[in-house]
Amino acid sequence: MRALDNMKIRNDDISLGLLLGTLAGAEELPLWFHYDGRPIKPGYHVTEVKAGQFAGLDCGANPDAWTEIFVQLWDVQGEDRAPMPAGKFSAIIRKVSGHLQLEQSARLTFEVSDGVRPVQLYCASLPRLRDDAVHVDLAPRPASCKPRDRWLAEEKSKAETCCGPAAKSACCS
Repeated sequence: MRALDNMKIRNDDISLGLLLGTLAGAEELPLWFHYDGRPIKPGYHVTEVKAGQFAGLDCGANPDAWTEIFVQLWDVQGEDRAPMPAGKFSAIIRKVSGHLQLEQSARLTFEVSDGVRPVQLYCASLPRLRDDAVHVDLAPRPASCKPRDRWLAEEKSKAETCCGPAAKSACCS
């Protein structure tokens, strides 16, 4: 599994290609998803993979368009009672990609349900290797205000440019 600097990537930045790339080389290892403070049941099932093209207008009247991939996980105790190997998960995605042309840079969202509770949306962190298994933490996908998010990113960028270690101006005195 490729080593990545997870500190530079936010949970909601992970793409399909990034997930599959980090699983490469760990095909035989069990793949565990964790959500709501617990691991998914060992016999979980990938019930659906879908791709969507979205266009919208945010609360600041700014147009936006993006592609998103949804992977639906059914959190049930399966017959084999063992977690899916990372290679099997990757093979499922590759098979779907052959039919739907999944964009590797697309935003990745997981839909998870136990078949009783409603489907809930999660974003994924980068996979981590521990205890001879691959672990992916899923966090609830929050709502956000895109104009506010852009403003905060601009302010952070200004502060890093102005006050970063390479800054030579007196703007931070």
